[in-house]
Amino acid sequence: MLLRIGYEIAFDLAAPTPMVLMLYLHPERAGDLREPERLNIEPEIPYEDFIDCFGNRCARVTAPAGLLKIRSDNIIRDSGLPDAIDPAAQQIPVQQLPSETLQFLMASRYCEVDRFSDIAWSLFGKTPPGWARVQAVCDWVHSNIKFGYHYARATKTAWDVCSERTGVCRDYMHLAITFCRCLGIPARYATGYLSDIGQPHTPEPMDFSAYLEVFLGGKWWAFDARHNVPRAGRILMARGRDAVDVALTTSFGAARLAQFKVWTDEVALD
Repeated sequence: MLLRIGYEIAFDLAAPTPMVLMLYLHPERAGDLREPERLNIEPEIPYEDFIDCFGNRCARVTAPAGLLKIRSDNIIRDSGLPDAIDPAAQQIPVQQLPSETLQFLMASRYCEVDRFSDIAWSLFGKTPPGWARVQAVCDWVHSNIKFGYHYARATKTAWDVCSERTGVCRDYMHLAITFCRCLGIPARYATGYLSDIGQPHTPEPMDFSAYLEVFLGGKWWAFDARHNVPRAGRILMARGRDAVDVALTTSFGAARLAQFKVWTDEVALD
């Protein structure tokens, strides 16, 4: 399957502003692109690529005052298969986990593991460990949190989401990630493109989409507590402990978002 993916984003900057851009695909998907990925920036300014501590490809720029436009448009080959499922995937005892997964058991900016331990075990302690337990977490979050873009705010943590019972996709993932970590299951935050192939039409504009990855049976698996069904056309851009590690843009100064458009559309095979 071929997907056309891309975005158009613009910022109005009052003064020259250093920025970090996390708008590339994750390096593990770069080989699936028809053309090498680059940032199309207007006005044309130099930028420097780097790989962060989570393996995400990023760029740093110093944007001039005025309107900054960033655009990308590309074709990617994808399997077209929905997220993989393995109900037999087992939970690994913490003492046997690979060392590199341990950071994804810890509290982070939006995931207050220390505040949720009793709640997590009271809700999910009687579920079978492993895949069934993670699915129970996603089922609960999906059923108990009300979605709405007007519920979004930059400071909203998993505790806020659980208390208010509202949020956007990142909030669903933060709460599910926190529950999983409390239960001894490494969980990390991921974001990227998500097609609507096989889904009912909605009038909402397309956006980038968050999901979570959990470590079971020696590998990472994608789960989505908002949609709570396996989805096709999920294209990874970045992953980290929570949303703070995968911010699409970080501005070291005032930056007003002036335009935001994303597309993930199936195209005919060549």
